[in-house]
Amino acid sequence: MAKLTIVANIKANPDKIALVKAELEKLIEITRGEAGCINYDLHQDNDNPAHFLFYENWESRDLWQTHMGAPHLAAYMAATEGAVEEFTLNEMSVIG
Repeated sequence: MAKLTIVANIKANPDKIALVKAELEKLIEITRGEAGCINYDLHQDNDNPAHFLFYENWESRDLWQTHMGAPHLAAYMAATEGAVEEFTLNEMSVIG
């Protein structure tokens, strides 16, 4: 299978921006060390600090699925429960 690109948009509740940002930042180093992770880059919107975006590339969907089941993702979910207003995730493939 071809490389998988993930675009994840996270919108924090306005009063929980610092919490969500800190928890997202905890994911970076450990995820970058996972098998199949090509890049795992966190962005914050310049005009809306509550909006975060992960741009990720994985060697395969199977390896990304392993990441999604990792304990550090479960810890992030527990730590940010009720702090995220909106979350969208897109699985994408390069076409050109």
